[in-house]
Amino acid sequence: MPLWKWILCLLGGFLIFALLYAFAAGGVIAIPVPWVRMPVAVLAGLLGLFFYAVWTNLTERRPVSELALKRTWKDLGLGLLTGLLFFGVVVGLMALAGCYSITEAHFRLIPQISAFLYFFVVAVFEEIIFRGVLFRMIDDRWNTAVALIISALVFGFMHLPNQGATLWSSLAIAIEAGLLLGAAYKFTGTLWMPIGIHWAWNYTQGNVLGFAVSGNPVADKVFSPIISGPDWMTGGVFGAEASVPAVVVGLLLTAVLLFNCKRDAR
Repeated sequence: MPLWKWILCLLGGFLIFALLYAFAAGGVIAIPVPWVRMPVAVLAGLLGLFFYAVWTNLTERRPVSELALKRTWKDLGLGLLTGLLFFGVVVGLMALAGCYSITEAHFRLIPQISAFLYFFVVAVFEEIIFRGVLFRMIDDRWNTAVALIISALVFGFMHLPNQGATLWSSLAIAIEAGLLLGAAYKFTGTLWMPIGIHWAWNYTQGNVLGFAVSGNPVADKVFSPIISGPDWMTGGVFGAEASVPAVVVGLLLTAVLLFNCKRDAR
């Protein structure tokens, strides 16, 4: 692909799907009735994937292998499990340090399903933008190291306007999530694993464990916790994503995935 066309495809895809994301997420949140909001969230996520496949096929003239249906359940399931275990380990470390304890637990089915499906929309569109467009196209044009660094930094610092965000919280997300999600894409060759990680990451952190999600407080949570201790250990008001344990665990997982990518390449 000529450089001028590559630049247009990169910037065009990034902007188009960012606008679609704003419209889809805002539209889902604005629906007050859960029974309407939930199917709309599913439809919005599926339409996002459909539009990405159409856009990529039209602009790059190739099969959209990163959305291969035969890999959907395997890679999506692996991603969901990874995202769940990620925060299980991170919060377990906080609990061992005396920074996290649960005061009560309650489960309301409809609000939880509604939150779970909303985070499906978030995961789909953010992974399309940052891994499907930004990471993949830079990786194809240059190399994986450059793609990982650029996509991770852009992903992390796009969170800077969020409530409670700091330079550290944005850098933490870039290191622990931006690198991990890029490595997950490279490891599987599909968007399904990073979508699964992102989806379970947000839902588990917020609606299960009771942290803010990227600075956004969660209204309905399974566990009501007491979170105490220094911000570097708990993430403070931004959420567990801004904690040192999350950065360490994220880096370790990234290293495992990249090591296995190189081993498979041999």
